[in-house]
Order: sequence, then structure tokens, then C-alpha cells
Amino acid sequence: MKSVTYTIPNISCHHCTHTITMELSDLDGVSKVDADVQSKKVTVEFSEPATEQAIKSLLAEINYPAEE
Repeated sequence: MKSVTYTIPNISCHHCTHTITMELSDLDGVSKVDADVQSKKVTVEFSEPATEQAIKSLLAEINYPAEE
């Protein structure tokens, strides 16, 4: 199991965190998503077949790109 935390500048409300949580939870291998409005951070726990690249690609696709 791996855990990564991303800063997502586009997070502005609880609807944003809900969307991110629902979308990432649908990725195979993602076991937990914790998104926070205040800090604009998303922590994702995952194992294969999920990858960091797949997570970051999905975030960009749903218009919540991770800050580099």
C-alpha cells in the first residue's frame, strides 16, 4: 500500500472534495481518499493496479490538476 498527498489549488468547496473522492475511489486499486477544503490537499492510499500517474491523470481530466 502506498500513500501520496497532492495540493489541488482548484478545491474551493465541499462539492469539489466530493467529486474528487468519488472519481478517485472508482480507480482500481485506490482504497482511501481524503480530500480537505481548508488545506486544498488530497491524500490517496492505493496499491496496484493504480499508479501515481493514473491518479494525477484522472485529477487533471476532472479539472483538479495536482500542483507540481
